[in-house]
Amino acid sequence: MLTRRKTLIGAAALAAPVWALAQQRGAARVVSTWDFGVGANQAAWKVLGSRGAALDAVEQGARWAEGELCNATVGRCGYPDREGYLTLDASIMDGDGRCGSVAALEDIRHPISVARRVMEKTPHVMLVGAGAQQFALEQGFAREALLTDAARKAWREWKLESRYQPKMNVERLSTSRPGDSANHDTLGLLAIDSQGRLAGACTTSGMAWKLRGRVGDSPIIGAGLYVDNEAGAATASGVGEEMIRNAASFLVVEMMRQGKSPHEACLAALERIVHKREAASKQLQVCLLAMNKHGEVGACALHHGFTYALCDHDQDRRLLEAPSVYPKS
Repeated sequence: MLTRRKTLIGAAALAAPVWALAQQRGAARVVSTWDFGVGANQAAWKVLGSRGAALDAVEQGARWAEGELCNATVGRCGYPDREGYLTLDASIMDGDGRCGSVAALEDIRHPISVARRVMEKTPHVMLVGAGAQQFALEQGFAREALLTDAARKAWREWKLESRYQPKMNVERLSTSRPGDSANHDTLGLLAIDSQGRLAGACTTSGMAWKLRGRVGDSPIIGAGLYVDNEAGAATASGVGEEMIRNAASFLVVEMMRQGKSPHEACLAALERIVHKREAASKQLQVCLLAMNKHGEVGACALHHGFTYALCDHDQDRRLLEAPSVYPKS
């Protein structure tokens, strides 16, 4: 007998985009989460289109979001925690297994580049808080106040009630309606270069009004990001605690290693989340994006509303809606 859960999973499988199965061998490609991924992809393509390395490309894409984009959940315009502090998280990973990350970093504009320095200049993978900031300053990064007037105003308005309840699709929530393009969540990027090398990056300011010290999945290798040249790459967006509980990005890559397509791998990971916490899965959003070692791309989310951007030699501004496990309400 088919359960309701299996029926929903099957519906998501049928909704997989066919175009994701076409990729010429040796062709470069970059894919990233949400509508603003289009701009991040443009920055990354300046590297990939010149036959540059995937690692350099994803760093440049993330830097664009951190420095030029003004968004409530990524980079310098991000909303603060409940105490009024803006903290940034980021991770970067090369397909050869090298990786670096920073978490709860304050007053540094480009956490993704600090994460890369952690990868290349230290024996560690992750630095956090004051130690991460100290390392960044020692590496020549400038310290600057990043909390914007708009973010400070929003925080003060929130403090009037001080209610903290993460909302489904908060990554696309605005004062007008759910699904508005004015607000998003984590930026995750995956790229393959002309040499067939994979790399990924992830950057965020995390949940608005979070508890001081909260860290989500974005800087955690295996949760918000995982890359392996021998199998593929994956990144995540949504409620980070679920990605951490399930080592979601690592799980997606391992599913691709076993022979699943990128979309099938994302779907299988989501099925596990639903199986373990079905009631919770109906109230929160989890979005997964994957690319295998051949450059094929796939995505899936628990709920309707996840978009992702794709850029290659054929088209540089493609924006797609991911299929979802649960139907559009």
